[in-house]
Amino acid sequence: MIVVTRLNGTRFAVNPDLIERIHESPDTHLVTLDGAAYVVLESLAEVVELIADYRAYILSKARDFPAITGYPLSLVRTVEPDDDTDDTDGAGTTAPVKPRK
Repeated sequence: MIVVTRLNGTRFAVNPDLIERIHESPDTHLVTLDGAAYVVLESLAEVVELIADYRAYILSKARDFPAITGYPLSLVRTVEPDDDTDDTDGAGTTAPVKPRK
């Protein structure tokens, strides 16, 4: 969550993942995915910086999590048509591919 300030000086937190757009005209408006609009004192640049700081914080917290034995994190990739391995799950969808050693 990022904390921003309404025009009357009260502060509130908003989930930056739900912000669809931000614009200044001249006040800064945050518009969420559900259409709610909030007018805030912070500038567009300040809100963007708050969001970037929030995301950097989340990534740093995730990096600090201890590894759990038997549950390694890995990326999921799709199989290219020219790949000769069969990684489908039988339902026509691509299953996660285990890392090659």
